[in-house]
Amino acid sequence: MLGAQGRAVHQCDRGWAPVFLDREQSISLMSVGFLLEKPDEAVVWRGPKKNALIKQFVSDVAWGELDYLVVDTPPGTSDEHMATIEALRPYQPLGALVVTTPQAVSVGDVRRELTFCRKTGLRVMGIVENMSGFTCPHCTECTSVFSRGGGEELAQLAGVPFLGSVPLDPALLRTLEEGHDFIQEFPGSPAFAALTSIAQKILDATPACLP
Repeated sequence: MLGAQGRAVHQCDRGWAPVFLDREQSISLMSVGFLLEKPDEAVVWRGPKKNALIKQFVSDVAWGELDYLVVDTPPGTSDEHMATIEALRPYQPLGALVVTTPQAVSVGDVRRELTFCRKTGLRVMGIVENMSGFTCPHCTECTSVFSRGGGEELAQLAGVPFLGSVPLDPALLRTLEEGHDFIQEFPGSPAFAALTSIAQKILDATPACLP
């Protein structure tokens, strides 16, 4: 999605140097994928080794001065999530951005993640509903393919902000798969409007959660 395939991580005097995505070095990236010899190699590690790597990604990477550190985690409430929270706790993380799809099965999983956040003392910044309808590339009409509104209903029940819904958009899917800049190429897309609105809500709420 970020066009960083085949890039390598190097050692520097402050630890691991992250992969920079542009010449200005405004966006830096670290992933376990950079440490694998082959791109299709499976990561078959037990808990302690994975947890140690998570801590290294936080403390041993020369991130430099950051505006934001975004940690993308898979769904669930596993040891890896606990290790991530514990590694970030000294830096007072702003909170969790929780993403769901409208279906009841997905909403049920996310409900458990909200409980996990409460038990670990991690603030929930808000809920985003992804795949919220399909946007026709010809007429831009949005059709609810999987149902609609599950994320917003969950946010109301949980008492956390609902940040918005992102529709399925073929242009968004294509640019992500090809590593192109969706924001620059499709500013008129309904998904663009949804994503920028969500991002602005997060930015507007950030000062309120700073210590």
